[in-house]
Amino acid sequence: MKPLNRNTVRETPERPVKILQFGEGNFLRGFVDWMIDILNEQTDFEGNIQIIQPLPLGMGEAINAQDGLYYVLLEGIENGKKVQKTRQITSVKGVLNPYEDYEGFLRLAENPQLEFIFSNTTEAGIAFDKSDTDFKILPNSFPGKLSALLFHRFQYFEGTPPGKLTIIPCELIDKNAEKLKECILQYADHWELPQGFREWILRDVFFCNSLVDRIVPGFPKNQIHEIQQRIGFEDNLVVKAEPFNLWVIEAPEDIRKRLNFQETGLNVIFTDDLRSYRTRKVRILNGAHTAMVPIAYLHGFTEVREVVEDEKMGAFLKQILFDEIIPTIDMPKAALERYAYEVLDRFRNPFIKHALLDIALNSISKFRVRVLPSILTYMERYGKVPEGLATALAYLIVFYRGEYGSESIPIKDDEAIIAFFKTAWDMEDIALTVTTILSNEALWGVNLNQQVKLSDFLKEKITTL
Repeated sequence: MKPLNRNTVRETPERPVKILQFGEGNFLRGFVDWMIDILNEQTDFEGNIQIIQPLPLGMGEAINAQDGLYYVLLEGIENGKKVQKTRQITSVKGVLNPYEDYEGFLRLAENPQLEFIFSNTTEAGIAFDKSDTDFKILPNSFPGKLSALLFHRFQYFEGTPPGKLTIIPCELIDKNAEKLKECILQYADHWELPQGFREWILRDVFFCNSLVDRIVPGFPKNQIHEIQQRIGFEDNLVVKAEPFNLWVIEAPEDIRKRLNFQETGLNVIFTDDLRSYRTRKVRILNGAHTAMVPIAYLHGFTEVREVVEDEKMGAFLKQILFDEIIPTIDMPKAALERYAYEVLDRFRNPFIKHALLDIALNSISKFRVRVLPSILTYMERYGKVPEGLATALAYLIVFYRGEYGSESIPIKDDEAIIAFFKTAWDMEDIALTVTTILSNEALWGVNLNQQVKLSDFLKEKITTL
């Protein structure tokens, strides 16, 4: 079988690098780079991506061995039908590892055709690190590396770099671009950089908050030989993803024109305020995920698809989605319901094995962000307890007991949280256990015993489990 590279693939397009990308992982390659590839094919964008490896160890060597080429495999349910399709990605030039070539990394900033910078360096990646004291040495943090790159661009072009630069982070934190911008300005102060650099950042560098949504399982190890036979190449970098895609970007009109996704049919939404889209995703997609796990696992289920396809659990999911979560979100009901049905299709994807215990990681903090706001908003608006979501909370508290019947439950969370629940469950009285757990504001952000109806519901429910 032929290796995959630009010698074995005919006529891969030559394009200038218009994008720098911090991160070479499966998500960016199966989402952003896939989108840019379609943008190149269907519009006059004509720009390639130079990837920067954000950590010392990564996939750079493997990607460079294939000259940046790889395939994306889409598998899932789309409009009620199973979908399986592949696409060869030609938009990636290659990967540069700044830990091995810091000077080469800085030279990337000298490109006059550079227009965009994307990133996905994990949620913890956007943080200021005061130990990065000298930009002449490779900084530890992603914002530090980006600050050094931007300052080199500012210096190279003698204070007036050409055009506008747009930075669109994809990290899954609220106001990701605003936080990244704050970090860069902190580094400007920390390194005592010229005032002109700060003014350039504020005037000519645009930071666009964004929200990304696609499940990307990554390398399909169990299918790889079949896939390689189908595509005719020995591709060791295949990225498996679901068909669903959503990218919401806060951006002015100029950026919308330069990233002309409107002509592609991709689910890219430009908006002045993405908060409602974030609320929709967090409460419907993430909220349903988090709410289903403890109740489904304690009823013997192990994967998401099994839960959706089960008659009783499927009905439970629809109850919390359509009767309890959607009524708490201030967006048009029809649009919310369409999104919820898309979510259910994604949950029942037969090509993705999504283990409940994987979703259960750090369930308490997830429940606080993803589910609790729906419960509290519902109670405020309707004056009663949303029984489905409250039942999910009851099962979560039981789940964190660490045992159910004769079986132990592998809890994956902060050790202090696990220890707290153990102490609470060692109490002889269940009502006292529940009261103690609900009173912990460090877990929930509020004392949930003040929600008397909810507290009473949980005490009664948990005694029956």
